Amino acid sequence: MGNVLVLYDSATGHTAKMAEHVARGASSVPGIEVRLRSVDEATAEDVRWCDGMAVGSPTNLGIMSWKMKRFWDDISGDIWGEVDGKIACAFSSSGGWGGGAELTCLSILTMLMNYGFLTFGVTDYVAKQFTLHYGAVLAGEPRAEREIAACVRLGKRLAQWVAVYVDGRRELHPVLTRRAGD
Repeated sequence: MGNVLVLYDSATGHTAKMAEHVARGASSVPGIEVRLRSVDEATAEDVRWCDGMAVGSPTNLGIMSWKMKRFWDDISGDIWGEVDGKIACAFSSSGGWGGGAELTCLSILTMLMNYGFLTFGVTDYVAKQFTLHYGAVLAGEPRAEREIAACVRLGKRLAQWVAVYVDGRRELHPVLTRRAGD
């Protein structure tokens, strides 16, 4: 069945906690195997292994962290052309609301598109006025129920797309599951 990698960098531990929730969401889809890796331990083989990937980074002046960028720079020669068509999404934690977390997600998504990843956002609202169009974004660590729900939803949606497009499990398509009550 499908493989999902949750890859993250975390300076304060906030993005690491988000990554744990994203991984939990991905694990909630039957038949999906999940690996949770920090950029300090991940390898090019982890990226080859996955069918779908959630990439998380702390917000660093509105873009991904230097460690996340370095990871992709270091492995690019190893995986270039091998990941085209894999599915990916992004998440980020910033120091405060308006701190650039959505811009960070966009910088991650732009980088992933350059490798050929198929990227997505999520239109679902997990709470009043709380959605994850560009990815899950938070100020600080995930504490509130809606913040945790955003991370879990992102991971679940990634796993659903992997199940549909990689494993051919059309019944897990998000539109169909939403109609059935998710």
